[in-house]
Amino acid sequence: MKTSKIFLMSAMVLSAFGLQSCLDYDTPSDEFQKETTVVTPPTISTGKADSINYNVEITEKMYQNAYKRLRSQLGTALTGIYSIRGGKEGGKPEAHAYQFQFCLGPDNYVQYSCVPHSDFPYSNAELKSTYHLSKGFNGGPGGGFSSCKTCIAPILNNGDLDSIPELKAAYLLLYNYAAIENADMFGPMPYNDFKKNRDESPFTYDDVRTIYYSAKANIDSCVAAFKHFQKRPEWYKNKVVKNIFINRLPLLKNADLYEAEGLQPWIEFANSLKLRMAIHLAKVEPQTAKEWAEAAVRDGVISQSSHEFALYASVLGFDHPIVQISEWGDSRLGASFCSMLESLDHPYVKYLFKKNTEAIEKTGNKGSAPKTTPAESVIVGMRDGTVPGIGQSAGTNSYISFSKLDNQYMNSHFPPCYFMKLSEVCFLRAEGALRGWNMGGSAQQFYEEGIRYAFLEDRDMEDIKYKDMLEVYMNVTKAKDYTYVDPTGETPDMPSVTKIPVKWDNSLDNEKKLEMIITQKYIASYPYSYESWVDLRRTGYPRLFPVLNPKDGDGSLTMGDNAEYCSGLNIIRRLPWFTDDPQTKEDLNATGLPALGGPDQQATRLWWDVDAPNF
Repeated sequence: MKTSKIFLMSAMVLSAFGLQSCLDYDTPSDEFQKETTVVTPPTISTGKADSINYNVEITEKMYQNAYKRLRSQLGTALTGIYSIRGGKEGGKPEAHAYQFQFCLGPDNYVQYSCVPHSDFPYSNAELKSTYHLSKGFNGGPGGGFSSCKTCIAPILNNGDLDSIPELKAAYLLLYNYAAIENADMFGPMPYNDFKKNRDESPFTYDDVRTIYYSAKANIDSCVAAFKHFQKRPEWYKNKVVKNIFINRLPLLKNADLYEAEGLQPWIEFANSLKLRMAIHLAKVEPQTAKEWAEAAVRDGVISQSSHEFALYASVLGFDHPIVQISEWGDSRLGASFCSMLESLDHPYVKYLFKKNTEAIEKTGNKGSAPKTTPAESVIVGMRDGTVPGIGQSAGTNSYISFSKLDNQYMNSHFPPCYFMKLSEVCFLRAEGALRGWNMGGSAQQFYEEGIRYAFLEDRDMEDIKYKDMLEVYMNVTKAKDYTYVDPTGETPDMPSVTKIPVKWDNSLDNEKKLEMIITQKYIASYPYSYESWVDLRRTGYPRLFPVLNPKDGDGSLTMGDNAEYCSGLNIIRRLPWFTDDPQTKEDLNATGLPALGGPDQQATRLWWDVDAPNF
């Protein structure tokens, strides 16, 4: 049996890719029909994506003919780029898709936030708790890659793109960026088949190691192509930059960088992705990790904020989707994240999150909360794994009154949807230096620089409150005693598990220093949860509250024997596959499960997720 365009992510993700707020949901079946009407060019050719002939001589006529024939596909490819951070139906990041990719899953797994209600009446889905394995939501995190693959793979395999090799390098890099994110969540996938633009089953699932090594080889080819760009004639550089990189690849805020630096920012973005991948390998293949990381740094990684890659809200004209999701009542601050911020006296707890919007009555018999917690009195988050309330009215669901983002501040400070943030690169280098790798500086140096650039607001805003509080924060030598109190009384009091300082202390051992680095990286990454989830799984940091009701998953998670903080046994280690398609099931059984090397469960570790000491 052959089935056209059947692959795991499109079958399971696009069926609900456009999920809306629970006040504005379409049915999954309707969304499936809507999403699949996105116009995708027919397959032109296959198997050409890995080849970048950047030394080819290009005439103006060759370029003009290629650009003319590729124009429609350039628009489709832009759709794929937007979709990596919550773009929907060709548009820029918006709440419906972003919610499905992040807020209903990974944001909860890293305890940034919780979904405060269980009911989604217009989606035919239910969320019993944060760790409930809801088939309707599980595929959401793969939506970005699914759309990216569908929109970018055809142009990657179009022979006309060989006449613009730098553009091919950019698309190949972005395909790998999205693929690595997806592999880090689900594990094996038909990475090479998708890249080759194969459109018929059966598909062969590549294991995570193969995906990483293939992506690394692609990244090196992309960097070589970007470097060769400087040797091109001026007419070519002008056309490629103005017609394509500025208009079709809007990931740099300042387009003038191209005139001053050519494609140097893209070189740094590629190397920064390689550095991220290298750090992921630190425990499974430490020597390879060291080699990749040192090569990336030696060749140049992002080292200034103007080179950060993101979809810039202030340039493209959108609000960060999480703002609207918070207003819908679909996302509230996580208790563990709240506790961490309070313990470290972090600036965010002073301005980024609002206090409870309404008075909260104690309905349970646990903890030390008063009978009534007055409105606007506390910054309070939800315990991860809490059984949420029903509905989005504070009158019937107390969790709706819990802390949310200060949306007025957010909307006036234009936080970008980051792909690669300077602070992340700094913390990656800090960890590498701690491991004894040559990162071009010390762990302390990069740690402190990472904190300085950790804020989520647009860099060009003048009234960023984080900056005003930064120096005091960086000199915190001891975490405060703090106890989380649930105003509803439904969960017990929980003392903070964050015991580390902010100020660097060379007297601490490497394990504590690693905890400091990962904790600050975690805060800096907010609200982007994918990389934080990788760090939590591979290092055990940051320390987070134990997950309540891990049994609500697929049955493979347990509380473990350490109730003091989140243990390896109750962390979701991967997202299982869901599909009702018979051919996809055959592919999974034939190559998917063997590539995974374990059962299709939340508790199964991915290749780089090694159960071993950090040092």
